[in-house]
Amino acid sequence: MSDEADVIIAGAGIAGATLALALAKSGLAPVLIDPVVFDAQVAPSFDGRASAIAFAAYRQWRALDVASALDAHAQRIEQILVTDGRRPGASAGPPPPVFLRFDAAEIADRSEGEPLGYLLENRRIRAGLAEAVRRAGIEVLAPARVAALETGPRAATVRLADGRALSAPLVVGAEGRGSVVREQAGLGVIGWDYGQTGVVATVKLERPHRGVAHEFFLPSGPFAILPLTEDRASLVWTESARRGAALKAARPEMFHAHLQRRFGEFVGEARVEGPVFTYPLSLQLAERLTAPRVALLGDAAHAVHPIAGQGLNLGLKGAAALAETIVEASRLGEDIGSTAVLERYARWRRFDVATLSAGMDLFVRLFSNDQPLLRAVRGAGMAAVNRMGPARRFFMHEAGGAAGDLPKLLRGERL
Repeated sequence: MSDEADVIIAGAGIAGATLALALAKSGLAPVLIDPVVFDAQVAPSFDGRASAIAFAAYRQWRALDVASALDAHAQRIEQILVTDGRRPGASAGPPPPVFLRFDAAEIADRSEGEPLGYLLENRRIRAGLAEAVRRAGIEVLAPARVAALETGPRAATVRLADGRALSAPLVVGAEGRGSVVREQAGLGVIGWDYGQTGVVATVKLERPHRGVAHEFFLPSGPFAILPLTEDRASLVWTESARRGAALKAARPEMFHAHLQRRFGEFVGEARVEGPVFTYPLSLQLAERLTAPRVALLGDAAHAVHPIAGQGLNLGLKGAAALAETIVEASRLGEDIGSTAVLERYARWRRFDVATLSAGMDLFVRLFSNDQPLLRAVRGAGMAAVNRMGPARRFFMHEAGGAAGDLPKLLRGERL
């Protein structure tokens, strides 16, 4: 363990590793601490999810020289089709009368030809980041677990489960929902369980998907078919906790029958590749993003419902904002762990986190039901947005992460 560290980052996941790279490329010395070694994090059985990466967030990886390792695995999302359906299946029966269609071509002049986003398997992202971390010479302590945190007037000290200790002016908690750094810093959380489970699997499609993502809103929750490379798709199937457990335990032939019923025939047969994963769905927000010599990032700060695929993008935007705040303060000779510096980060991210989290929660409650009045309201809203070009373009630009006060990295600029 080195004696000198500028920033200790607890959690070497996607957001934490991205932050470490941004800091290291700006001349600072971060240290990553994670209970799981990188080699285990990139195994197919570790994380079966795929993520929709906003085009602005992907610019950050280009600026950090990570994108070259990801490009071959990144599927461009050219269109998103959103429909509101009922049982028995998302694609069963005639086409629904109400739908939304988003097309990247509509905002090509504003996005410099970028797609609506990129779909990547999380294990591919982790592998690309791990290689970049190794190339940058960033110190990684893994497997290692933060057990305690102490803060003082000049530094914070983390104590690991094996008794080792490491000090730095700033500690970043990026180790997920159960963040020890957040708990030790006395930062409370608010949130609730949705009583839903996300069932995730990768499937091979019989017919080409042509870069089109499908999102079906069903009474039990959204059912998404997200395009991956090689005419595969990531299936994100939201069900009640009870039905989700049953699907996870179902025999392969039974799961395939239920899956095909949801898919219908428009992509032909869909065959599962690899294991089926389940994830409980809930909302959890830290009451504050910072404490003395502590900042929160990613799911440690905000874990939202995946209904619009914005959770990871929220963490990546936070990584860009925190990196820019720290680097600028360091260049000015400021104490990077001081309350004044950390409040700049919190002020920058507070409104965006609150509004997006509230929006996702509203979407869950509005769409995960079959109430006639709410169905009529959301149908009228979808129809109105679909007829209004400016509204469609606004939503696409917002979902692409290119709206608001963007950090430099999300504009594709180096720090």
